[in-house]
Amino acid sequence: MSWINTPQIMLLERYLDVNAMRQTLVSTNVANVDTPGYHTRDVDFRGELMRAVNGEDTTFTSPFVVPVRGLVARPDGNNVSADREGLLLAEVQLQFKVATALIRAKFTGLTSAIREGQ
Repeated sequence: MSWINTPQIMLLERYLDVNAMRQTLVSTNVANVDTPGYHTRDVDFRGELMRAVNGEDTTFTSPFVVPVRGLVARPDGNNVSADREGLLLAEVQLQFKVATALIRAKFTGLTSAIREGQ
């Protein structure tokens, strides 16, 4: 393991990967809000993070995409809720900002340690 691939950095990397996949799915859901028969999809975000925390190899696997249950379908069979997707998009953006701030702080600490060691 190199000095950059700490467990925290690797977890944050996976967090950002799953976050990006979730943002893509939310955007796809919004794009299909008027598509007859389209069903909302999402990522098992917590499940993916638990896999990463438990040390399961997530390097080559894509996040598990699941249909969202419990949403009311319109007469055309579409169950996309623009309100729900808008809230999820805001949540995903906040999660991304938090993760990048944590990574920035980690690298700032590493840079500081390197400078002090000179």
